[in-house]
Amino acid sequence: MGGEPEGVADHEHMHPTPSRQMALGVQEDKGMTMLHPGLGSSWIAAAGAIIAAMVLWSLFALLPSGAPVLGFNLARAPLVGPAIRVVSNNPNVLLAAKCGSVAVFVIIVAAGLFGTPYPEHNLATVLVWNVWWPLVIVSVLPLGTAWCAVCPWDTLASWLVRRRLWRRACPHPGLNLRVPHYLRNIWPAFLLFLAFAWVEVGTGIESIPFATAIVALCFLALSVAFLLVFERKAFCRYACPVGRTLGYYSRLAAVAVRPANQATCNECKTLDCYNGSALIEPCPTQLVVGRFSENTYCLSCGNCVYSCPKKNVSWWLRPISSEARELSRARYDGAWFMLALLGITTFHGLSMMPFWSDWVTAIARELSEGGRLYGSFTIAMLGSFAVPLFFYAAAIAVLRVYAPRRSSYMKLFAAFAFAALPLAFAYHLAHNLYHVSRETGDVLGLLLNPFGTGLAPLSPAERHERMMSPLFPDEVMFTIQTGLMVIGFWLSAGIARYRAREFWVSSGPLRGWRILPLLIFSGVITAMNFWVMAQDMEMRF
Repeated sequence: MGGEPEGVADHEHMHPTPSRQMALGVQEDKGMTMLHPGLGSSWIAAAGAIIAAMVLWSLFALLPSGAPVLGFNLARAPLVGPAIRVVSNNPNVLLAAKCGSVAVFVIIVAAGLFGTPYPEHNLATVLVWNVWWPLVIVSVLPLGTAWCAVCPWDTLASWLVRRRLWRRACPHPGLNLRVPHYLRNIWPAFLLFLAFAWVEVGTGIESIPFATAIVALCFLALSVAFLLVFERKAFCRYACPVGRTLGYYSRLAAVAVRPANQATCNECKTLDCYNGSALIEPCPTQLVVGRFSENTYCLSCGNCVYSCPKKNVSWWLRPISSEARELSRARYDGAWFMLALLGITTFHGLSMMPFWSDWVTAIARELSEGGRLYGSFTIAMLGSFAVPLFFYAAAIAVLRVYAPRRSSYMKLFAAFAFAALPLAFAYHLAHNLYHVSRETGDVLGLLLNPFGTGLAPLSPAERHERMMSPLFPDEVMFTIQTGLMVIGFWLSAGIARYRAREFWVSSGPLRGWRILPLLIFSGVITAMNFWVMAQDMEMRF
């Protein structure tokens, strides 16, 4: 290890993992590192041809007219309708789901605290990082923010503070203070999101069961503290990085909580969805069903469904990304959060490449940094985060040159940030497919022995055998990944085309060449993500 900075070599604990080594810039025996095969050039070439055709069409096609989006009330659907009606009329169904979520949470925390330190044999690390997080992201398209409805942090916090399983607690047992004006935005979640990403990759908690359990307990403590101090569920609305990630991704979702009949909401005077009822808590994020048009802050908790005396709240099916295309009010803090999603997904991909440790070590040499290289790692993280932001800022600057004069840079910056959502979402899913397919291992065995009692760490041969036995063949995985990236670009271009109508108003036809800088931005980001996916990626553990 002669070439590494002094004091780095002894930072590992009992079971060295590639994840911690690459995070902090430690050089290791590359022969012992297991690498997922990168995406083949034939898939990338096919995707490039399709995306090029999409760009040409987007440039010359007329900008869409912004016609109203059609939706369908799922409670009336022939197959899922009965299930929707049962859930809408019986809070015990949702309560049972919450109890199941809490039970799994307790087992995960116990396994992390008291189970084996070997991450591949501990339910906490495998279930949280290789199963739960990828599946939660996958669930956004068909289910929106459904995960928030059964979130164990919020459920346990509510039980502990309100001492009720689901009925309303009157009076509220906490201080019930209004959230200060300076905190009523997304910046708390934005900062916590960046901090969590730094801790996750920089310290390698995804390969340390004990640390995984501690982080889970920290989020529970935050949820309890916010519920004790502030009104309603301020942590969920303003500070939870998982909830805000799902909230913004759900603007691409195919489902949403909306009025069954808008006229009924227009005539409502009691606003039970907002205020709650004698039995049901008020809306945790202070929404009025008949007056909001976005999923960002909706937790799908069901309070409005159960409290509405007219039973006028239901789940609606609508086209994917239709909500992100709508010309709703754009917020500057929300734009930064969406761009953070894009930057962090890029960062996560780069941090699992074999060359990441070389980058961090090179920065450390320039800074003459020894020890654990946290400073160099932070610079590398911020650098990888800043690359997508730079391309987006440059695209908006060029767009501002020929946009109508009434359009300020900040307004354009906030409005078109929605185009970054599908790019981040598509790569997020494509990247996590590697882990789900090759690192999940024997889930049934983990469920039967969640603490990993009596198991030794995997040998290099066993790790290689696991990696070479994916859940589905490489051809299937590569096809899905390529399709996700192409769809992500297409949705990004479509969002930009719809939102351009807010700035270019004309009685005549408007061609798509006006959004050329945004198409270039989406193309560059997609190409960069394809390049990352083409590299061999290190296993987490």
